[in-house]
Amino acid sequence: MLFAGCLGRNALHSHSASVLLAGLYDDFRLKLGRGGWFSCRAAIIRAGDAYEFDAGGRPLAVLYVEPTETSAEGLVALIQETREEQGALIGQQSDLGLLRVIYEDAASSRWVNEALADLIEFSKAGTRPTIDVRVARAIEAMAVKENHESEMDVDRTRPPSVADAARSSGLSMSRFQHLFKQETGVSYRRYAAWARMRAAVSEVVAGSNFTTAAHAAGFYDQPHFAHEFRRIFGAPASRSLANVRS
Repeated sequence: MLFAGCLGRNALHSHSASVLLAGLYDDFRLKLGRGGWFSCRAAIIRAGDAYEFDAGGRPLAVLYVEPTETSAEGLVALIQETREEQGALIGQQSDLGLLRVIYEDAASSRWVNEALADLIEFSKAGTRPTIDVRVARAIEAMAVKENHESEMDVDRTRPPSVADAARSSGLSMSRFQHLFKQETGVSYRRYAAWARMRAAVSEVVAGSNFTTAAHAAGFYDQPHFAHEFRRIFGAPASRSLANVRS
C-alpha cells in the first residue's frame, strides 16, 4: 500500500508491516519511540516499532510492505547512506525518483501497480527467503471476503480467529502465535486488525464512503473505523483519505 502526498505531523503510532518513508523533494522530521526528533530523507521502520513524523506539509511517500513480499532489510536497497537507529534504518539519501513520478503524474494509477511490483522485486535481491509457508497461508486467509448477504454482518467479514488459523496450520495455538510473531514482528490479532484496515482503505480508494467501507471490511460502524484508523496511522481518516486518487 502506497501513500504519496502532502502531510503534516502524525502522532506516535506503529504498523503491522514494514514501512518505507521518503521525502519526495526534501528532508522530513522523524521521532522513534520516545527518542528525540531528527531530520532525514528516508527511513525504514520495522513492523511493530513506534514512530511519528512531521513532513511540514511537504510531499512524503509512505510505502507499507507486507511480510509476504519483502523484509525491512530488503528495502535497504532503495535508500543510501544508511545507519541504524533504535531499530530503524535511516537514510540521508534515497534513490526513489519513481515515487516522485507516481506523485506528480495524475495518470499514474494506470501503471503504479506494475511499477511498485518491479520496485519490490528489486528489493528482494540478496534478502532472506520468504516467510514460513504456514504463516504466509494464514496471512492470505485474512483477506476480507466480500459479503453479498449483508454488509452489516461483521462476523462474516472478520479474518479467521487465531484458534482457527492455528488449526489450519497444523500447530498448537501457542506454537502458531510464537511462529507468527517471529516471522512478522507482530501478533496474529494485531496483523488481522491491519488486514481489515487495509481492506477498508481499499474500499475508500475505490470510491466508497467511510460508512460503506467500514461495513465492507468488518468494522461495526464508521466511528469504529475512524477510531482504529487514528490508532493505526496516527492521524484522522478524514484528513488522510481526503481527495485520494484511485
